[in-house]
Amino acid sequence: MSQLRPAMLVLLLLTLVTGVGYPLLTTGLAQWLFPAQANGSLIEARGSALIGQNFSRPGYFWGRPSATGDAPYNALASSGSNLAASNPALDKAVAERVAALRAANPLSPQAVPVDLVTASASGLDPAISPAAAHWQAPRVATARQLPLKTVEDLIDAHTERPLLAFSGDPTVNVLRLNLALDALTQP
Repeated sequence: MSQLRPAMLVLLLLTLVTGVGYPLLTTGLAQWLFPAQANGSLIEARGSALIGQNFSRPGYFWGRPSATGDAPYNALASSGSNLAASNPALDKAVAERVAALRAANPLSPQAVPVDLVTASASGLDPAISPAAAHWQAPRVATARQLPLKTVEDLIDAHTERPLLAFSGDPTVNVLRLNLALDALTQP
């Protein structure tokens, strides 16, 4: 009994420190130092800026293809297609995507940016390259009846560059770009 009491007190103390105190401290610090990250990236009535969205109307920019199974951009089914570069099924899927994009974007150059026809490893990538956004700009400008320059300036304003130039490529978050378009005009 003389050893049980101190052991129970230590258990209770450590439970309070590690099970209550530490989580409250880290949550509080996260809320104070990084409120946007701590609260997630939920954009009311639209989704998350960290998960790709299924935009398909002509007046919106389209993201990378999703490889998440039955429903596009289903976070519960996150995965790549697992098709090797030598797989004929991948070649066929890419060729079909290229044909569909060229049909939907007749004013754009022939060369379709690779990130518009290949899925990311998770199948949920929320961003495209600035080249992919600029490639879609004529279609979006026409559908929204906006000057092409206005749409291109909006792309440039929403291009996110890495902190260090050698640490990554610039990207454009498709959801944020489309919300900025909606702020200008409705499709």
